[in-house]
Amino acid sequence: QSRLCLGIGLSHQIVVEMMWGLSFEKPVRHLREYLSVLMPLLEGQPVKYEGEEFRVQGAITVAGSVRPSVVVAALGPQMLRVAGTLADGTSTWCVGPRTLADLTIPTLRQAAADAGRAEPRVVCALPVCVTDDVDASRKLASQVFAVYDTLPSYKTMMDREGVDGPAGLAICGTEDEVRDQVRELQSIGVTDFNAGIYSSDREEVARTVAVLQEWAA
Repeated sequence: QSRLCLGIGLSHQIVVEMMWGLSFEKPVRHLREYLSVLMPLLEGQPVKYEGEEFRVQGAITVAGSVRPSVVVAALGPQMLRVAGTLADGTSTWCVGPRTLADLTIPTLRQAAADAGRAEPRVVCALPVCVTDDVDASRKLASQVFAVYDTLPSYKTMMDREGVDGPAGLAICGTEDEVRDQVRELQSIGVTDFNAGIYSSDREEVARTVAVLQEWAA
């Protein structure tokens, strides 16, 4: 089995349209067609695909290669269903434990089961910091991650979670408090934790890394 996990995503409307000059009119269709081309190519199979956005004929062969796991940055229910049906899981950012338990994981698992696929990976990325000053740490998180409060897809997830910006999702506190919060994610079905370490304090960074190494061991 390949150790590589390939994460893909659609980006955001403001980026796709304003920076790239492309259409963001039907993102769900775009993702479905993209994965319909990508997944068989990664398996080493020839592809002949005629869709609304992609028309592909060809194959990619790399001797001795093993298909990587493919996870999709899927947040809403439609995207999660596509990810569960065609990919190996999802990779989330700015999605809290309540939303993961109530929306993300059950929607993804049901789609995978309906498609006859293995139980999907759930990669959860959140800000994390081991600290003795939680208030200061959350204030720093609100500054470091402020941009995510301006992007509609993330804002929707934070509103659903009932938090006021990314700082409200930050996993921060003492070693034991951070351990407990990461264990909570594991207990609801998160398979991989992608830690967004954001402190600029060397001691806090070292303490955070030490706790995460315990969890990964």
